[in-house]
Amino acid sequence: MANQEIRSPLPGTFYRRPAPDQPAYKEEGDSLAKGDTIGLVEVMKSFHEVKSEVEGKVTKFLVENEDPVQAGQPLVEVEG
Repeated sequence: MANQEIRSPLPGTFYRRPAPDQPAYKEEGDSLAKGDTIGLVEVMKSFHEVKSEVEGKVTKFLVENEDPVQAGQPLVEVEG
């Protein structure tokens, strides 16, 4: 099984959870289906969902919650 990456569609700040008091969208080891939300990228107070285009299992988050990210930067490794 090959590893694939989910990349940031935009530059901004990456968030793993919908709100500070809510659980993360996905954790390492979770199953992932096409269309699942893995996080948010915030650009100038506008939040954009990052959705998976692949299926598999989340093997590793490559950025931490609230890290700045660039467009095209890998966010998550997926085995599948």
